[in-house]
Amino acid sequence: MTMTIDDALAYLTKGAVNLVDEGLLRKKLERAEKTGQPLIIKAGFDPSAPDLHLGHTVVLRKMKHFQDLGHTVVFVIGDFTGMIGDPTGKKATRPQLTREEVAENAQTYRRQVFKILDRELTSIRFNSEWLSQLGAEGFVRLAGKYTVARMLERDDFKKRFHTQQPIHIHEFMYPLAQAYDSVALKADVELGGTDQLFNLLVGRDIMREYGLEEQVVLTVPLLEGTDGVEKMSKSLGNYIGINESPEDIYGKIMSVSDVMMWRYYLLTTDLTPADVEGLRAGVASGEVHPMKAKRDLAATLVSYYHGAGAAKGAAEHFDQVFSRREDPTEMEEARVAISEAPLPYYKLLVDLGLCPSSSEARRLMQQGGVTLDGAKILDSKALFPRGGKACYVLRVGRLKHRKVIVE
Repeated sequence: MTMTIDDALAYLTKGAVNLVDEGLLRKKLERAEKTGQPLIIKAGFDPSAPDLHLGHTVVLRKMKHFQDLGHTVVFVIGDFTGMIGDPTGKKATRPQLTREEVAENAQTYRRQVFKILDRELTSIRFNSEWLSQLGAEGFVRLAGKYTVARMLERDDFKKRFHTQQPIHIHEFMYPLAQAYDSVALKADVELGGTDQLFNLLVGRDIMREYGLEEQVVLTVPLLEGTDGVEKMSKSLGNYIGINESPEDIYGKIMSVSDVMMWRYYLLTTDLTPADVEGLRAGVASGEVHPMKAKRDLAATLVSYYHGAGAAKGAAEHFDQVFSRREDPTEMEEARVAISEAPLPYYKLLVDLGLCPSSSEARRLMQQGGVTLDGAKILDSKALFPRGGKACYVLRVGRLKHRKVIVE
């Protein structure tokens, strides 16, 4: 894709929230055009959970915009920083992951990232490559390039300090370690969500300390989860994973509110802001039914990550299960031994991966969100039947089903 510098700036900054600074980005783009050397675009992802979700794709799609103009993106997997735990937005110290947990999650990132990025223009790096090499002496020298006073300018640290909540020393190391990633890679631009602005700006400071030209910082909006309130997060259960089944992606998008639908259109699809506004105007005028707009969004996102054929199948599945209230034709099977000890429903739901925890399973049951062969299971202490039928259909909410076979 060939563009003038002005057009390139407009394309790359479309939808951006913070840009520090535009003059430097213009200078870097002009230099790249003159020398033929692509810019190094960096974004880091700590493998704190095994799946990438639509919230991650907002940054990934911006990385792809730079690739469209021929620049090289470095997808940094924070296998080292993931063991520290990013304190961004946290009211308490974040649990540290083990090396084994980080390594396992990192491998799934590698498999998923090329659903969006161009493999030829992507470099995947693990920041343990350089951070592990620093050693104790290197980290002491790195820590000597920043002050505690500057760290306490960060909102979450400041709030915890004033409310006398613990701040552990290793948490101060996170922004510095992330900043050193930029030093090691000689990054021209670093991308991130708006919640990462402080960390990204530290990167500029640290690069200057090492005698390098500072990186440009560009942030994109945070995507709210399916609840429409909190940032999309696996830990909150409001996420849509790009590796989820086509049926789950489609169904979860259909559960998003009509108001939030437009934000998903803007941040997760290829439509321009003008395209989105035109579609929104069509819905407002009655020319386009909001249900059709949402179905089109769901089909678009499924097609991105699973193909057009899967999108068509997911739409048919949605009609069968939700519009006609029928059980799906194909369901994952689970087997339960008839001779085992009494089995509470809440335990079965967790064991089958239908609920993240026993407390969530009980809550769903009490709210009428769990059915067995169409009958609601409202008693959170109820036991799964072992006698009688040999096969049951267990439904949790509107999206999850299992064919449970008793044997």
